Amino acid sequence: MTRTEVYTLNMGPQHPSTHGVLRVVLELDGETVVRATPEFGYLHRGIEKLAEKLTYQQITPYTDRLDYLSAMGNNLGYCQAVEKLMGLTVPERAEYLRIIMVELNRIASHLLFLGSIAIDLGGSTGLMYAFRDRERILDLFDLACGARLTYNYIRIGGVMADVPPEFPDAVRRFLDDFPAMLEEYHGLITGNEIFYYRLKDTAIISGERALALGLTGPVLRASGVDYDLRKAEPYGIYDRFDFRVPLGSKGDNWDRYLVRMEEMAESARIVRQALDQLPAGPVMAQVPKVIKPPAGEVYHRIENPRGELGYYIVSDGSTKPYRFHVRRPSFINLAVVDELCRGGKVADVVAVLATLDPVMGEVDC
Repeated sequence: MTRTEVYTLNMGPQHPSTHGVLRVVLELDGETVVRATPEFGYLHRGIEKLAEKLTYQQITPYTDRLDYLSAMGNNLGYCQAVEKLMGLTVPERAEYLRIIMVELNRIASHLLFLGSIAIDLGGSTGLMYAFRDRERILDLFDLACGARLTYNYIRIGGVMADVPPEFPDAVRRFLDDFPAMLEEYHGLITGNEIFYYRLKDTAIISGERALALGLTGPVLRASGVDYDLRKAEPYGIYDRFDFRVPLGSKGDNWDRYLVRMEEMAESARIVRQALDQLPAGPVMAQVPKVIKPPAGEVYHRIENPRGELGYYIVSDGSTKPYRFHVRRPSFINLAVVDELCRGGKVADVVAVLATLDPVMGEVDC
């Protein structure tokens, strides 16, 4: 009779496939995963507590450092939370510029996901193609605000400055080229037989189970749950745009990959509509230099590339929040790692982490 012994193997926190300082403690029976326990806390950020010692304006650049692959979305969620607390109305042009920036950042974030999953599964060419095209979006952000990763562009009351005159045409040129880019990705990566069989029918989670665990974003929609905050609870001016919410059917690694690929095309549609409707006018409301929201509390959430990003702020009427908490989608989505990995192989763990697409900057907040 064959006897086996369960042993423990650390994947991370120094491992390229964990996408940052994530440690996954694997209990293995040969190559089969018996248990996969994610261990956090290797980044030591403390941004939530830092925020309680900062003024409301000073907090904005700290939000860039949460999901640093979608800094525009972090800015937007925080600023809208403070604006809701203050009862502040944002100028129309600023609302459109916010949407343009956030949706371009969603595409850039998903392109990094695409490049990462390609190289995680052994396809370095996919990384180079995705990063080549992501650079064009970063060039647009550089043109608008002078930064390429942490932007601090969206501010309480609007945006830091209007875009230069050449910005809209530069965005349109990117949008015109983007369908050919997507077609190239599908031909190079989606159509790859090895890539397909590494993802198809692996790490399945049902829609009911995903909801029970509090999963959001592409991970939830890949399980067939039609829930996107841009549609379910439109914030800003999202109710003015026509776009589709891509859904999966099985909730496996393959669906999680395809949902993000389709989301990029929908984000491009939103950006084009926003450009077509972009009005003239100011880009910043009349905001007092010293912000003191009235005493009270607010929770505001948006649809970030990794799911529901929420900000909970308690104001005591001073220049600093009394309490500050961030609902981080990466932190909550990682709760499913053990369930998705059990019974699979070590190589499947890499695919699971890639399709969950966590950013550790917001996990250790």
